[in-house]
Amino acid sequence: MKDRYVVDTNILIAASAAHPENPSDIDATPDDPELRLQVWQWLDKFQDSESRMILDYDGRIWREYLHKLTEQDFGILVVLDKLSRSAVDHVKIDFDPNGHAVLPPTLEPIIHDREDRKMVAAACAAHAAYGSACIAFAGDTDWHDWEEALAKHHVMLEPVIEEWSRKKHQQKKGKKARAP
Repeated sequence: MKDRYVVDTNILIAASAAHPENPSDIDATPDDPELRLQVWQWLDKFQDSESRMILDYDGRIWREYLHKLTEQDFGILVVLDKLSRSAVDHVKIDFDPNGHAVLPPTLEPIIHDREDRKMVAAACAAHAAYGSACIAFAGDTDWHDWEEALAKHHVMLEPVIEEWSRKKHQQKKGKKARAP
């Protein structure tokens, strides 16, 4: 485990859906129960680790989590646990008038997903403040598109189910290349 993580919402969702004792009945990617279990195992390990979670001072990442999950879901319980143990680093993110996170100019044209921009901005701010930042993700393959650009900003990525996400990413790229 790395020192600090921005945890993409898809990890919290998939882990909540895969909880061995109390699974949530929610739509999660991937569909495969074994892959979801791997995501749950990662989040369980993260919860027990000394790794710190990165959230923004404005609470926009937290609100996204709560928009997708309830306070009874495993993913939210992990965040609450990290908060209760003071294992969260809050960072300042700037937002434009439309409420979207402001990114460094070189990332603006690359990070097209408006919701993921706050995750990227938080990771950039964490690197500036603490010298390290890693974005952990599971079901969203867009992160692979941005990997090289993020590395130039010292933002590491941790694909929790890497073999699956890289395969899905290649399939998605192939479909885009064949589209008229």
